[in-house]
Amino acid sequence: MTRDRVMQEVAAVADDPKPVDDNIADRGPRKRWSPEADAETAAVLRLLAVRPWLVADRDAEAIAAVRRNLSAVRDALARLGWVLVVERDLVRLRKSPPVRRAAWAAGGPPPLQASWFFLLVAASESMAPRVGLAQLVTAAHAAAAEIGLPVTGHITERRAIVHALDMLDERGVVEQVDGDADGFLTDDDPPVLLAVHHTRLAHVIANFGTIDPAADPAAWLQQVEREPDPARRMRRRLIDDAVVYVTDLDEAEADWLSRRVRGDDGAPLAKAFGLHLERRAEGAAFIVPADAFRHLRELGPLPFYAPGTVPHAALLLCDYTATHGMLGSADITTSARHGPGPGWRGLLEAEVIAHLGAVAASQPEGRGGWSRELADDPTRLADQVHGLLAGLNLLRVKSDPGGRAWWWFSPATGRWTAPGVPLRPGGPTHLSDSANSTRGARTPSSPTAVDEVTVSTTDITTEVATRGAAATPPHVEA
Repeated sequence: MTRDRVMQEVAAVADDPKPVDDNIADRGPRKRWSPEADAETAAVLRLLAVRPWLVADRDAEAIAAVRRNLSAVRDALARLGWVLVVERDLVRLRKSPPVRRAAWAAGGPPPLQASWFFLLVAASESMAPRVGLAQLVTAAHAAAAEIGLPVTGHITERRAIVHALDMLDERGVVEQVDGDADGFLTDDDPPVLLAVHHTRLAHVIANFGTIDPAADPAAWLQQVEREPDPARRMRRRLIDDAVVYVTDLDEAEADWLSRRVRGDDGAPLAKAFGLHLERRAEGAAFIVPADAFRHLRELGPLPFYAPGTVPHAALLLCDYTATHGMLGSADITTSARHGPGPGWRGLLEAEVIAHLGAVAASQPEGRGGWSRELADDPTRLADQVHGLLAGLNLLRVKSDPGGRAWWWFSPATGRWTAPGVPLRPGGPTHLSDSANSTRGARTPSSPTAVDEVTVSTTDITTEVATRGAAATPPHVEA
């Protein structure tokens, strides 16, 4: 990896594995893929999906598990078009970009932080294996000047640099050996020693596009996100997102979901990762069994349900919507407020904020209660609830012709029931009914009463952060 190449792609970087056509209907009978069923292999695959970087010393046991199961792990990852790099002191999973760019970007690093992440990577290539923080930042400043990015020295920029250094440390690319990088917030030359792992720098950018991202970022993104094989697209969706909905699929993807998700392709993939396949009228999901994890952090950045003010508020709001929300229509011509599809339920945003305010007023303060800062600001609380549920693909917000915002809640939100609220009757016909079939209600007091729905991450900067200023274009790392 050359410094010029990193500088060229400082705007955005993503993974674009070479496509493999899995639509082989015209080539004769399809051979069913049968993965090796092994609990340790499944645990390794789930770990890599959440943590694509494993570094020696810090992750010695996990790296050993990868090596013991390397053949089976690579076999499963090949179904997704993901590349696993295994070196003496590093395991790096090179994943494809997430399917819902905007949703990931909402929770990703700010554009300024992502810019400095890649500028520090570019500067690190010419550094010695041991270098002072000030020397590295000075080189990154020079790199920024080369491409016309302003260097202000303001506290906002300093925070972005410190957070970018933390990101590099988490990946074991530029590690903080001695001192505290936070010192840079107030001191241009803090006593901080960094260790630069030059061989790991080559793995920061997973795949390069042939289009210049600075000249045409939109075309570059389309290129690196492109996957022509619908079967591979669907496998990635199921592994890397919480729920997949029929209404979001094109004809080829819907055909795969109809014919292959339970048969020769989807079910074996779920088995390889130690997940359960749920197929309902509205779509499908790979579910993490309750006995497959000990800590919520093992489930990725957005486990649900989880302790805290925002998850609890989201749970109560989902339950309220189940009884007070307007039911969506399958016919989009019947109403401007039809929703994303059948089974979805909608509330006006004003009603959402009003309900959260009323619920917050009844919550206790102090230990075990809600954050008073959020409880006193229902609009801010609603914004954070939106971020959680939208990140899990459980919520869509649409505006009607009058400009009013509608919150549409997925049928899958019926998996959870708030404390003290009985389960709704009905057989397991829809995603929303799955909790009524073989699982109990998920409540804060019963943390393992129902399987988890969660979303894995493709790495902290795998998605495009499109919220920023014109000076900081989109950024992607795989």
